Amino acid sequence: MNRLWASSAFCALTALSVATTATAQETLNIPQLQGEAKTVIKALAGQLGGELKAAVKAGGPVAAIQVCNTKAAPITAQVSQQEGWTVSRTSLKLRNPNNAPDKWEQRVLEQFASQAAAGANLKKLAFSQVVVNDEGQKVFRMMKAIPVGQQCLGCHGSKIKPALAEKLDALYPQDQARGFNAGDLRGAFSLQKVLVNL
Repeated sequence: MNRLWASSAFCALTALSVATTATAQETLNIPQLQGEAKTVIKALAGQLGGELKAAVKAGGPVAAIQVCNTKAAPITAQVSQQEGWTVSRTSLKLRNPNNAPDKWEQRVLEQFASQAAAGANLKKLAFSQVVVNDEGQKVFRMMKAIPVGQQCLGCHGSKIKPALAEKLDALYPQDQARGFNAGDLRGAFSLQKVLVNL
């Protein structure tokens, strides 16, 4: 097993857990893939953030909840298609059960939670790894931590206003994504890209 831990521009931890040939190692450019993934994250965060800000301005926080419920998935699918990556968001404390982590994501989220408890800077916390999927393809996978911002507490904090709580209960009856404080680990962006010519 060849393991390589390195810091990228945003302090990503990288691990190669599959055996690769010297030729494949030369072809595989981890920093470039990390940079691409970071660009995809910025695109998704920018589009989602823009929709949320517009909704809050137009109709308040309840309207923002509606954006998360109806527009987040289509925006994520659009960014995935445009950028050539599979991108999603997941968490250990889910609001939407459709965003449940797979086994790999679960392990990384637990690792992030341990690092967060040890005082890691969540704004810079990321992990990437090359894995082999069920179809035998080599896939670059990466997760980037999402910290809870002050603006998130209206819907994810411990003091949610009754009208917001009622809307959340109606849309997400299994909601676990409450009780956070600013700076907590909310979850992570998760990205995948099938590698070719390896």
